[in-house]
Amino acid sequence: MVAAPRDWTGPRWVGPAIVAVAGALVLAGVALRFWARSDMWLDEALTLDIARLPLSHLDAALRQDGAPPLYYVLLHFWVGMVGTSDTAVRALSGVIGCLTLPFAWVAGRRLGGRAVAGAAVVLLATSPFAVRYATENRMYALVILFVAMGIVALQRALERPRAGNLVALALCVAGLLYSHYWSMYLVATTMAWLAFEARWGRAAWRRGARRALVACAVGCVVFLPWVPTLAYQLAHTGTPWSEPASFVAMVDAVSSFGGGPTAQGRGLALMYFGIAGLGLFGVARGRFHIDLDLRTRPAGRPLAVVFFGTLAVAIVGGYVFSSGFQARYAAVVLVPLILLVAMGIATFGDRRMRLGVLAVAVAFGLAGSVPNIWTSRTQAGQVAAALDAAARPGDVVAFCPDQLGPAVHQLLPAGRYQEVTFPRRTPPVFVDWVDYARATGAGDPVAFAAYLERLAGPGHSIWYVWQGGYQTLGVRCETIAGQLQADGGLRAQQVVVGVPPRQALVGYEGMGLLRFSPPSAAP
Repeated sequence: MVAAPRDWTGPRWVGPAIVAVAGALVLAGVALRFWARSDMWLDEALTLDIARLPLSHLDAALRQDGAPPLYYVLLHFWVGMVGTSDTAVRALSGVIGCLTLPFAWVAGRRLGGRAVAGAAVVLLATSPFAVRYATENRMYALVILFVAMGIVALQRALERPRAGNLVALALCVAGLLYSHYWSMYLVATTMAWLAFEARWGRAAWRRGARRALVACAVGCVVFLPWVPTLAYQLAHTGTPWSEPASFVAMVDAVSSFGGGPTAQGRGLALMYFGIAGLGLFGVARGRFHIDLDLRTRPAGRPLAVVFFGTLAVAIVGGYVFSSGFQARYAAVVLVPLILLVAMGIATFGDRRMRLGVLAVAVAFGLAGSVPNIWTSRTQAGQVAAALDAAARPGDVVAFCPDQLGPAVHQLLPAGRYQEVTFPRRTPPVFVDWVDYARATGAGDPVAFAAYLERLAGPGHSIWYVWQGGYQTLGVRCETIAGQLQADGGLRAQQVVVGVPPRQALVGYEGMGLLRFSPPSAAP
């Protein structure tokens, strides 16, 4: 019998050098989680405005917004300690993103030892998707953390279904549900897999699977007090800014994990798909030989079920509940995919091959992550700067749609201008999503333009912040601009040219600025 060839180890310094490089990459990923120059865009500004409210007002505010409360509660206390600058506010997500890394290590080590653990941590640390949402004032970094913690808790509960492990699992389930509603799809898929394992799965897991299933159910029970608010949101808010998920949308969402439709993003996404396949089907037969086992690898099977099952359930759920979809919602399955990719890298029998493949993935990841530092997410800063340079106290600043208001309002001096939004003629601090399509459909752009002229009077300019192409708005924003331009008593001036939205991982909130001045207030 011929002995299997030994893996390449190299000189003694190779091992410490690999550890040092991996540590440097993780530290780089940590630094990237706290470094973004862009102003806050709509969702971030809204999140801060809601979090700054007294906690007793949170339920009412979120009934208009359509989100669960946990991140807002955490942010409420966070800004009370560190302040409300963009850097300070976003640091909460950065800290949460860093806390995810050790859980990725533990989950990876349980799946395949130090090789899988190390690859998982480095991949997650340099992931463009994880870096992007660790620098955003939203709940997606928190979702990723809860998923990583939940995987570790579930692994422990299956092997040792003790009270502590089961309580930890229940808390992770509750935390996920209170963080983002797409967690329901993940929890439902996981519970279905646990039910299968409890009845037909491997004998060593059946007892743990039964108890873990009960723990997940307990986590769902903890969520019940919020269900009335969820029911109201489903009936009245929804997601009027996007379409329900589809198969194509899901493929695009997973490709966004690589960094979006850039060259390096597409390269990393292709690597994810291919290497995850090895994590599920690949079996090493030597240093340079891998067989494909169509029965799938036992360790990779649960990750694949949760990953693909969650996306499939989300497609169905989107159509049943008429809920919209954005690529960032897929954050609930980022960690399972990263772990599956790490297992795929560990499938290569030769150490040099493993390191080479990992190095290419990390290079693509950093190439997608570093531009996040300077990539702008909104034109709000450009618009606010133009207003600061030329607008006078008492001028009217109007927004169409109202979704453009919060990001700009955050950057303007309090009380300096008369700020109003279309369609509801409300201040730009919040966006009321309740029956939003009905409200925009009922909005009268001609009447709104006349209202702006009355509000400005003969001595003030109208500054019109607008962008076309928003769903449910039709051409109402264009009509408002046309009505103001048609008034021969106003001089029109284009101050900021709006940039159309870019279809990329980092969504771009474009907006233009027009000035309409009466003769007494002309430039």
